Parts: sequence; C-alpha cells; structure tokens
Amino acid sequence: MLVIGEKVNVINTKIGQAMKDRDPGPVLAMAQAQVDAGANMLDINIGQAKDGPERMAWLVQTIQDAMDVRCCLDSMNPAAIEAGLKVHKGTALINSTNGLPEKMAAYLPLAAQYDADIIGLTMMNGIPRDANERAAIAVDIMTNAMSYGVDVERIYFDPLILPVKVAQEQALQVFEAIKLFRQLNDPPLKTVVGLSNTSNGLTGPIKTLMDSTMLSSLMALGLDAAIMDPTDKELMNTVKTVDVFNGNILYADSYLD
Repeated sequence: MLVIGEKVNVINTKIGQAMKDRDPGPVLAMAQAQVDAGANMLDINIGQAKDGPERMAWLVQTIQDAMDVRCCLDSMNPAAIEAGLKVHKGTALINSTNGLPEKMAAYLPLAAQYDADIIGLTMMNGIPRDANERAAIAVDIMTNAMSYGVDVERIYFDPLILPVKVAQEQALQVFEAIKLFRQLNDPPLKTVVGLSNTSNGLTGPIKTLMDSTMLSSLMALGLDAAIMDPTDKELMNTVKTVDVFNGNILYADSYLD
C-alpha cells in the first residue's frame, strides 16, 4: 500500500513557522523521519497561506533536493498546486479535486498538463449521505477526468472518513463506498483515505486502536493508499501485516523489521 506521510503540515506550529520563515531545518527533519519510518510519499499541506505559490515551490524543492521522495501537493489554491508541479521531480499527486464542476475545471487540467496523479474527493457542497452518493460523485469525476485527458487510473478516489466520535454511522458507508468504487471500472478504481480523520478528537491508546482497525478493515477491502502518520509504529506494523495477508510481501519472521 502507498503510505503518504501527513506530518509536513502547516497546522503543526513548529512546521508552520518554519514554512513561514523558509527555515529548512524542521521541515527536513520531519520529512526525513517519515521517510525513515516507511513513507513512500509526503503530503505537503500549506493551508491558506497568502504566499501559497512561493511557499509550495520552496517546500517541494527543499525536500526533493535533500531526499528522493514524491510529494502530494495539498492546497485549496490552484496557483500553489501549479507552482509545486512546475518544480516537482517525478510524478506528483494533487490533493485534491472534488465533484464540483468549478473544482474539476481548476485541478483536472493541471493533472493533465503536468502528468500528475490526483485525489478525487467524493463530495460536493457537503458530505454525501451514503455510499451510493459517493459512488455517483466518483462517476462524475471519472467522466470529467476523461474529458480533460486524465486517465482514470491516475485518480485516487477518497470516500471521506469522518470522525467516529461524531459520525459513527458513516464508517460503514466508507466501507461500502470502497467496495462500490472497485466495481465501477476494470481495473478497479484506486482509493485513498485520510486515516487520522477516523480518530479526530481522540487521544491516547484508543486513537491508534481506532486508526489501525480502520486501516486494516479498509486494506482488506482493497484500499490502495492512506495519508497517515508513518511514525506511528503500530500503524506501520498494521500495513505490513495486512500486506502479508494480501500476498503483497513474502512472510518471514522478521517481516516487521
């Protein structure tokens, strides 16, 4: 499974200040810690920065000059996304479009122009009520992607995990959506989740338990990628163990090492 490290994020006070000051030290330390822990890609979340394009380009260049890792460019500002795409080495991942026509018109052409992968959030103006609504939005994104010249296989569809603490009933809808997405295309559509949404508002051991159980359940249904904390050893052990069960890695007594 593709593990996308979530921790180069403006909401982290130390990282946010380093982004503002263009201080590479904290950013590179956080990036390297995630790569060392097993992240295959790093989500670069700059939030609502006024200097979005300059900030995103600086972050991508700073990280990729120091280590060989792909970036997931996370911003609601299309200009910031494009600035990151212009300097990115290899295949970037755009985070993200949703099902609104104006959002697709802003982000899908960037994916086509820069040969990037893209996340498709299966939402429009609000959270879908159930798996069927999520699937209908996924179909709209697929159709529009093809019209913009983006291959469906370049899209990671996000069924939108909500915090169990406030929307427990939505967990089953996420499971059903993953199954529906895989039936919409051959080969099956790729899927991604923001895993830490599961335990938002929780602390301590129950937080990791919620996230790891959600992760193993979704991987069993065919989940392809997760934006998550790779420095959480229990979560990474879950990834490796389910990959053993799915036959993605060969079992050995030392498979967790």
